[in-house]
Amino acid sequence: MNEPERIKKEKDGLDVYEDILRYARTGYHSIHPDDMYRFRWYGLYEQKPKNGHFMLRVKIPGGELTSAQMRTLGEIADRYARGFADITTRQNFQFHWITIEDVPDIFDRLHRAGLTTSGACGDITRNVVGCPVAGIDPAEILDGRPYVLAVTRYFLNNREFSDLPRKYKMSVAGCAVHCAQPEINDVGATAVRRKRLNGEWEYGFHVRVGGGLSSRPHFAQKLNMFVPPEKLVDVIRAITEIFRDFGYRENRKRARLKFLVADWGIERFEQEVRARLDWTPEPAIEWEEPFRAYRDHVGVHPQKQEGMYWVGVAVLSGRIRAEQMLASAALAEEFGQGILRTTNQQNLLIPYVSAGNVDTLVRELERVNLPHIASPFRRAAVACTGNEFCNLAITETKRLIVEIVEHLERTVPLDEPIRINLNGCPNDCGQHHIGDIGLQGCLVNVGGEKVEGYDIALGGRLGRDARFVRPIWRKVPASQVKFALERLLNNYLALRDPEEDFSDFVDRHTDEELASMMRVEFAEGVDDPPPLAPPPAELVEG
Repeated sequence: MNEPERIKKEKDGLDVYEDILRYARTGYHSIHPDDMYRFRWYGLYEQKPKNGHFMLRVKIPGGELTSAQMRTLGEIADRYARGFADITTRQNFQFHWITIEDVPDIFDRLHRAGLTTSGACGDITRNVVGCPVAGIDPAEILDGRPYVLAVTRYFLNNREFSDLPRKYKMSVAGCAVHCAQPEINDVGATAVRRKRLNGEWEYGFHVRVGGGLSSRPHFAQKLNMFVPPEKLVDVIRAITEIFRDFGYRENRKRARLKFLVADWGIERFEQEVRARLDWTPEPAIEWEEPFRAYRDHVGVHPQKQEGMYWVGVAVLSGRIRAEQMLASAALAEEFGQGILRTTNQQNLLIPYVSAGNVDTLVRELERVNLPHIASPFRRAAVACTGNEFCNLAITETKRLIVEIVEHLERTVPLDEPIRINLNGCPNDCGQHHIGDIGLQGCLVNVGGEKVEGYDIALGGRLGRDARFVRPIWRKVPASQVKFALERLLNNYLALRDPEEDFSDFVDRHTDEELASMMRVEFAEGVDDPPPLAPPPAELVEG
């Protein structure tokens, strides 16, 4: 039995709550190492360099929260987290610089606001991701929020599922473009509909299993089931039982659901799911998957509710200041209905804004540097925590993504959205495997010294033609990444065909051709770099 399994078997992670309160009285140095591991079940991780400070993650199911809840989070950021928080790719908020002595008051504030950290980390069901515009999107199939909450409530503090082999991520959404990324979740439920013989629409879900990124990414595979909405929790329960009972606990590197699904095959996995149900799902229906739908919510957009709009703002790198949190909470109350939404692209939006309030709201948001008009780079840039706080990260990320975006805004007149996903290590919290441009942190040998660098990969996407990125250049010094991307993107603008987007352009060119457009050198000691092809005749300089 490996060490994490021993720790979990000796005491359930959910049983550490009272110990956390006790350690808040006795101090950081009194924390037993086993309990330090169990802290994750309540959203607490030691932050780098493990000298008494913690990261604390707060769950936001479906990304929806009230102004009062946002105000509570802003107050926590201001009082305990040195004035900032991070919006994550799972629609959560993360704080840094938390001490164990701070935790009881923070937990009390969160409880009074109707928020929780339970299950935010650890080998348990994590925050359920949803569509940020659920219930307001004119094109949605159904409002997914009730089902996000139903799944959340079923699994929250449910001790039947508090000791899973590994982390477990779910998404539930009713939108047509799959913005909740079902392809890369352990379980992804997406709404579908079919017409009955009487001409009425019948709504349901298709369910995928076994998606995930990290160093060995897998796309989720679809079960052959049409799941009625009222049966969704039951199907996810059965899936989760299988993971709990058959997941590979012996090897942490193969403990995620994706490895079990890959080894069994989707047919055997589905048979086991059906065996755990007391009803018989009908087969999945014919349904066209979205094709390169841009899963973005920045800007001013009309809602399905007549005369109402949502305003989405870009939060570059996901890092948001306490004053921005407090201001957005107040603005949502004044100009909306006291509701805010976070997105898995680390952005923020305010819904239910009447037409007459839109202009005033966007001006007030801009005053606190929350722009609703953002460049193609800024609106979709994603970055993980990086080595500023994360013990696993190799490189710094938050400042670098800002530097890259600001440089490209000055040097590349791009006229289409492009997703830059930056990750400080192979674990892929920044989702570089699915970016148009994916950057993975590494160390680079320059002049005999190790400096931070990045592997540059291209062409990732989700949807009907989903694929992971192709590695193009390895070990580019971090200081040179922005220049490599500048050259690449300006060459794309000069050489693309009239109806071609960036994905098409990447698909049409070889690795060597794309590398020649970036024109950067490999670091010292990199084995077998690909040969550079002769540059295209129209190659852009600079």
